[in-house]
Amino acid sequence: MRAPITVKGAQRLRAELEELKSVQRPAVIHAIAEARAHGDLKENAEYHAAREQQGFIEGRIKQLEAELSHAQVIDVASLNPGDRVVFGATVELADVDTDASTTYQIVGDLEADIKKGLIAISSPVARALIGKNEGDSVTIEAPGGTREYEIVAVSYKA
Repeated sequence: MRAPITVKGAQRLRAELEELKSVQRPAVIHAIAEARAHGDLKENAEYHAAREQQGFIEGRIKQLEAELSHAQVIDVASLNPGDRVVFGATVELADVDTDASTTYQIVGDLEADIKKGLIAISSPVARALIGKNEGDSVTIEAPGGTREYEIVAVSYKA
């Protein structure tokens, strides 16, 4: 099965890939050449650090290329499931106990970033929300215990 990813998420990954290929890879190649010019490679810390960085960059490039080639890009703005929660939904939740409000967008595993409010479709929160509708209550098993939320709003924006 192909991993789902939003258009915005695919653009972010492609931008990172371009940055690695056009900026970071040439910079590390230059750093290796410069460190090599300093002589003895056995005790040359700059050389070994640059080679290690090159390995990381090449590994990340391969990882991004593989992920992007196997991803299914989904245009969230074109989805129209109404007030039902599906992949790509931006969901506003209200904690039933504290009335605190939280907003998450359900995205693919490749683009999840909790600091930006992007939760993976495979996460416990997203799995609890999928298939529910605006106005529904949902119980989520969290590491800190069971929490109950009400789905305040569901939207689909790019």
